[in-house]
Amino acid sequence: MIDHVTLRVAAIDASERFYRAVLPTLGIDVPTAGSGFIEWEDFSIAAAGPERPPTRNLHVAFVAPTRAHVDAFWRAGVDAGHPSAGEPGPRPQYTADYYGAFLLDPDGNSAEAVHHAATRRDGNIDHLWIRVADLDAAEHFYATIAPHAGLRAGATEDRLRQFRGASGSFALVDGGASCEHVHLAFAAPGRATVDAFHRTAIRAGFRDNGAPGERPEYHPGYYGAYVLDPDGNNVEVVFHDRDRAVPGPRVAGAAPKRP
Repeated sequence: MIDHVTLRVAAIDASERFYRAVLPTLGIDVPTAGSGFIEWEDFSIAAAGPERPPTRNLHVAFVAPTRAHVDAFWRAGVDAGHPSAGEPGPRPQYTADYYGAFLLDPDGNSAEAVHHAATRRDGNIDHLWIRVADLDAAEHFYATIAPHAGLRAGATEDRLRQFRGASGSFALVDGGASCEHVHLAFAAPGRATVDAFHRTAIRAGFRDNGAPGERPEYHPGYYGAYVLDPDGNNVEVVFHDRDRAVPGPRVAGAAPKRP
């Protein structure tokens, strides 16, 4: 489901130090780096600027292979001087075997390491929490694109709406400061799905942020389209044509400006 997530950061050096300190404790190492971005497979950070402000108020949870990895993640962050947002321990309010720990990155986003029985097996990001200004409007947007983004409805609570894929999940959460300026990309099985995603979203009245097309600046065979959700976050559906792709860095989520 989740192809990649990109956070825009106010100070790339500070954010790089944070994530380089904590992610290797989970076995997430050897990032790809370029001018103004660092990428760990399905997670990346990129330098903010006047037209692309920093990501704020996002919660991103990374897969921890064991509880000991959760402990090491938290300890590495705290020892490096980063604020704790929750010590390692069980969180039975989520699931009976949920074990997590929480830190704040330099932009105040919540970064978690989590281990539980249903932990994602095919990516580094287990789940996201995205706070929204209008829960019904946000749910409508993601329900509209769901058939083209590989999503299905998950848990529903008074102030939370979850969407799940074949692996991994994200939740829309009502209350508190809304998440801003995150880039969230979903994987597509082909170009036709990318086209259908964009067409469906635009016909439903959502804002275009980049028409379907190739983005060879990321890699040959990269075919994506972009729309904005009701909170202004940049949502993409992307197909990687592996027959045309060649090894090399991808600037995850660095969508071209709309014409």
